[in-house]
Amino acid sequence: MQTPNIDWTRLHDEALDIFQRYLQVDTSNPPGNEVRACDFLGDILEQEGVPHERFDAGEGRVSLRAVLPGDGSKRPMMLLNHTDVVPVEREYWEVEPFGGVIKDGCIWGRGALDMKGLGVAQLMTFLTLKRLGVPLKRDVVFLAIADEEAGGNYGILWMDEHHPDKLDAEYVLNEGGGGTTELFGVERPVFNVAVTEKGPLWLRLVAEGRPGHGSMPHDDNCLDRLVRAMHRIQQWERPLTVSPVLEEYFARLKRAGIFTAEPTPESLAKAAEENIMIRALLSNTISSTTAKAGIKHNVIPARAEATLDCRLLPGVKPEDFVRELEAVIDDPQVTVERVFEGWSETNAFDTELFGVIEDVVHEHIEDAVVVPGVTVGFTDSRVFRNRDVIAYGFSGGVNAPELMATFHGHNERVTLESFRLNCEMVFEVVHRMAT
Repeated sequence: MQTPNIDWTRLHDEALDIFQRYLQVDTSNPPGNEVRACDFLGDILEQEGVPHERFDAGEGRVSLRAVLPGDGSKRPMMLLNHTDVVPVEREYWEVEPFGGVIKDGCIWGRGALDMKGLGVAQLMTFLTLKRLGVPLKRDVVFLAIADEEAGGNYGILWMDEHHPDKLDAEYVLNEGGGGTTELFGVERPVFNVAVTEKGPLWLRLVAEGRPGHGSMPHDDNCLDRLVRAMHRIQQWERPLTVSPVLEEYFARLKRAGIFTAEPTPESLAKAAEENIMIRALLSNTISSTTAKAGIKHNVIPARAEATLDCRLLPGVKPEDFVRELEAVIDDPQVTVERVFEGWSETNAFDTELFGVIEDVVHEHIEDAVVVPGVTVGFTDSRVFRNRDVIAYGFSGGVNAPELMATFHGHNERVTLESFRLNCEMVFEVVHRMAT
């Protein structure tokens, strides 16, 4: 299979211009306003003569879908990206967060990493295949989806309920994976291809009790009750689980000299004590995120509540976890409410797509290590995996850990070189899979 003759310098310049302008489109969620992104992307597609569909979930929560038709000999491949971004705290940014500023060899802006950069790389792949008139064996679908950052009720979940036929695919490329320049203190490029992810379980703990004057303490203080419950949760030691995917993940890193310990449950348990990423990969995690109680300094409150962000390992059912949590709290007057939940099946990694990704990565970066991995956050890929579709998190960019730390943080940015590499690798993977 011969790669088309592409003027990458010209294409990179065009991609960078689109990327800068896309970052200037504020789609902070809440409220989302993803219709703005669809207007932006739709204008580009129209200029290229590509028809597209819009799907309106209401209140500006719009998603966009376009298709390059293949000959039907293979099932579709989807380029999935979300158009919303998390909010910013402008006072902590060095540049305008919606300016698409180029500075210090990087392009800065909310969404640079999550995930407008990958969205543009997918868009350029889509447009390049169209411009070159590449004969396709399968449809290539570009789906720009709303509301990923808030769980997908106005995006992928809404599409799954109202337009399930529009999600048909054999393979999906989405966020959740990518390259890093360093892992576990070893400087060597590692590309994580996410084949599964942890499931979100957002909980609210509520305690109610007898209000009263602060000068008259009693045993039915709801805030005391909630504090005791939170303390018990913090003391709860949950077991570590090494799934087959993570066995392969650590085994490959061991062979590459990146993970120096033996990839055994005992060694991993020891490593998890010192490394929060390993701990997150191997266990059900709980983060306390908000707490609220009281109306006045000298008034015992009638209600206290706190929220927990739990992330469950693939295969763990939310209802089972909640039952365990309630047993740990051991107080019937503290109720546990399930606010939001999701889960993901696990994809195989002995697939045609995984093999193509490995080949492309090694052709661009010979000494890179490619591993199957688990995304500790959640993505829209879960909906496809639960439909028995191969949905991988893959980005062709390579980012240093200090830049990855800006993901959902202040001064989010990506290097220009990483963005260029992302565009080239995504195109090459899709071109090989579609032809």
